[in-house]
Amino acid sequence: MATVTERFAQNTAPPLLCCDLSPPRSGNPRFTQSAAGLDVDFFSVAYSPGQSVRMDTVAAAATLKWHLRKDVICNIATRDMNRLAVQMHLLGAQALDLENVLVVKGDDFNIHDRDTIETVADFRPTELVTAIKQMNQGIDFRGKKLSAPTNFCVGTIMDPTREVGREARLAAKKLAAGSDYFITQSIYDAAPARALLQRFQEETGAPLTAPVFWGINIMVRDGVVFGEVPSWVQRDLAQGRSGVDLALQTIHELQNAGCRAFYLVPPILKGGKRDYAAVQAVCEAVQASARR
Repeated sequence: MATVTERFAQNTAPPLLCCDLSPPRSGNPRFTQSAAGLDVDFFSVAYSPGQSVRMDTVAAAATLKWHLRKDVICNIATRDMNRLAVQMHLLGAQALDLENVLVVKGDDFNIHDRDTIETVADFRPTELVTAIKQMNQGIDFRGKKLSAPTNFCVGTIMDPTREVGREARLAAKKLAAGSDYFITQSIYDAAPARALLQRFQEETGAPLTAPVFWGINIMVRDGVVFGEVPSWVQRDLAQGRSGVDLALQTIHELQNAGCRAFYLVPPILKGGKRDYAAVQAVCEAVQASARR
């Protein structure tokens, strides 16, 4: 098993593929069966999709790693835990041999949720990244020594669909805080990636060399959609084009732009079920193309 940065360094024949996976709304470890056989390099365990009660990401990531023998990325949200709780949580991840973590903010609660749930947000995401790097040096948030240092590879989110200058500067700030890699929000063509990479170099004077998994949302007609989907994608789906074909088009464009790793978001069917078969279809096509 390896960290994200190790896999990028070792992988001389890209692409690398990561699949978003939702933890179950139960404590049943058999949830891994839905993802068994997927030919991906990493699973990234989402943090409370839909803000619902689900298996803790540390437990879910460890279960996946044990059962499927795949590298995993454990998502940690700053929204729900104070500094003490999140660092205790991370020590649990260390004990379970989880090397890769992804720091996320967590979506804001809506006005109805706020009647029953409180946001904690004791850390900002960049602050948590710095704190994890300090844990890797054997120091907790109070400046006290841990009995042993951690060894986390820490990732953060990048959103190419936002204002490009702000996002480039934020990416630079996250790198300065200690981020080792990025996972991006979904995009549907290569233009946002090219713009962000160019602006990053303009802002920093150097190219972005940290590993990046570029987000690919595999769409399905009448599926559940989060975020803004381009009108041409909606039109093509309505006319019968498959979401797998659309995803492969985006991946091909990104590969031509020099991108070498992709974060695959399975279609979400009505009722919340994920279509992991669509992920496997994308994986097989991408890998077949790489062998040519």
